[in-house]
Amino acid sequence: MFTVKVEEATPAAGGRSSAGPVYRSIYAKDGLMELPQDIQSPWDFFSGAVRKYPKNRMLGRRQVTGGKAGEYVWQTYEDVYQKVMKIGSAIRSFGVKPGAHCGIYGSNCPEWVTAMQACNSQGICYVPLYDTLGANAVEFILDHAEISIAFVQESKIKSILAVVPKCTAHLRAIVSFGDFASEMKKEAEEFGVSCFSWEEFSLMGKQNNELPKKQKDDICTIMYTSGTTGDPKGVIITNRAIVAGVMTTEHLLKETDKVITKDDSYFSYLPLAHIFDQVFENYCISKGASIGFWQGDIRYLMEDVQVMKPTIFCGVPRVYDRIYTGINQKIQSGGMIAKHLFQYAYNYKLANMKKGMKQHEASPFFDKIVFSKIKEGLGGRIRLMIAGAAPLPGQIEEFMRVTSCSVFVQGYGLTESCAGCFTSIANVFSMIGTVGPPVTTIDARLESVPEMGYDALSDTPRGEICLRGHTLFSGYHKRPGLTDEVFSDGWFHTGDIGEWQPNGAMKIIDRKKNIFKLSQGEYVAVEVVESAYMQSPLVASVWVYGNSFESFLVAMVVPERQALEEWAAANNKAGDFAELCSDPKARGYIQDELNKTGKKLGLRGFEMLKAIHLEPVPFSIEKDLITPTFKLKRPQLLKYYKDCIDQMYKDAKEGRTAL
Repeated sequence: MFTVKVEEATPAAGGRSSAGPVYRSIYAKDGLMELPQDIQSPWDFFSGAVRKYPKNRMLGRRQVTGGKAGEYVWQTYEDVYQKVMKIGSAIRSFGVKPGAHCGIYGSNCPEWVTAMQACNSQGICYVPLYDTLGANAVEFILDHAEISIAFVQESKIKSILAVVPKCTAHLRAIVSFGDFASEMKKEAEEFGVSCFSWEEFSLMGKQNNELPKKQKDDICTIMYTSGTTGDPKGVIITNRAIVAGVMTTEHLLKETDKVITKDDSYFSYLPLAHIFDQVFENYCISKGASIGFWQGDIRYLMEDVQVMKPTIFCGVPRVYDRIYTGINQKIQSGGMIAKHLFQYAYNYKLANMKKGMKQHEASPFFDKIVFSKIKEGLGGRIRLMIAGAAPLPGQIEEFMRVTSCSVFVQGYGLTESCAGCFTSIANVFSMIGTVGPPVTTIDARLESVPEMGYDALSDTPRGEICLRGHTLFSGYHKRPGLTDEVFSDGWFHTGDIGEWQPNGAMKIIDRKKNIFKLSQGEYVAVEVVESAYMQSPLVASVWVYGNSFESFLVAMVVPERQALEEWAAANNKAGDFAELCSDPKARGYIQDELNKTGKKLGLRGFEMLKAIHLEPVPFSIEKDLITPTFKLKRPQLLKYYKDCIDQMYKDAKEGRTAL
């Protein structure tokens, strides 16, 4: 049992739903973890590491020569510190005072972290801008957060210049991560906004160690989230919350014997505009570890991993699904003897892990002769893998635990909870399919959601996950009404539906907001339905749609190319991938297979798909159809595919469904 009960359940009363007992981690049974008094802000992590590990590698990226990426080139902690202090001094020389706001706009790179630390050094709040946000959101955040200086990746300069005329009330300067073209400078300066290259701005700063005295409870960052709503919300996160998030991470890894050291290296590609990557990078910095950045192109992600050879890898379900699919394709394309050997080794190690043996103890022999090849595909040095952002399918989690030759854990958190609030315990096999118990700085309970049939007081407690503790955000920037909506009696309501497991772990089963009613009155929890259909090996992505004016569901489906091409070969169908997606028989085949999968997994009749459209082009960030962590943006998908949705409903009602 990995939790302890600290408060009893609360019955429904006064219009409020019932709530289950309050639980906390077994590792915090005597009280939530206290924060150290000698660490007041993230700056203390960095400055402490500079003192302890000045010559350690800190930030690295691949050197590009003649358009070809080579080996990683590194800056030491001492190198970065010198640059941070110059940038910090330059910010102050521009009249930006402690407590003011600076923006950071671009994909993960050394300059991103340097700008963040420069803000930390001066007690200035930094505001990340998603590097994939459109102009409207960038304009909104620049104005709403009252950003004084924006640090911007070169490739994003044009995007920010497009909104400068509407953002001159607060914006004083734009600093490029690289160079700044003279014609672009002139364009911005016409509106009173100064422009600098990275080197030019650095030269404005003086080398000094003057720091603001008070930093403990100051706002560290405002992180804007839109999720699937498209409505930007500024989440206020204090220094204390960041420190709590880092200390929680360290405590959890101690319990799994996987504490990060100065010899570890972390691969940075998950957006730094997300709280998860920020907290984990702050943790790595606190230990003097190295952080290597990807090139910013998903096509070369695994190549970057193999060149860098990290020891720590964090990913979202979509990334792990791609790794899983790629490995399986290689296994299936091998000879019969190799396939049988792999399956025998897999079953043998899995059986030992189910008996309670740790990952590295379950089968050292097969790790060496079979699974080491998979580890090599991830650079050969991975010893810790973490999954987050969305529930990971059980078969993928099991596969990674067995074959990766590293500890694999899954966690759950939100920007509002300053990253992780539940994390599974490594080498405990019963944690598969769950996000584990609460972290040591959080209390958790479930609140009943009667309209969805979830009862927090039942034998199998289910309901909305509610949190309280040290790592929670301080509210939404300039939106007190929205803050009041999500807080009640000191509890933050996450909007996610969870189910307590007998061992005290939490399982995410639904999303409160993503529910709609069909015309016959049946409620559909659409993420549960999509999760079921995603179990089919025929699909890469699926978006299910329904509304209260219709009685059935339809879906946009991105097929797995290889699976569809194999079907075409077996059925004497010619044409490229896009032509196959247009074939009515292909559409009928995939729709039938999806519904078979749905029935097998217990979906009800009204959750079956009456019509689908095969989309050859994956849902993309560039089209604003998914978030940087690959979550579906439902309003945007509906707008983009509205004509197709209308046609599917029309065809289904007229009997012109897939053949």
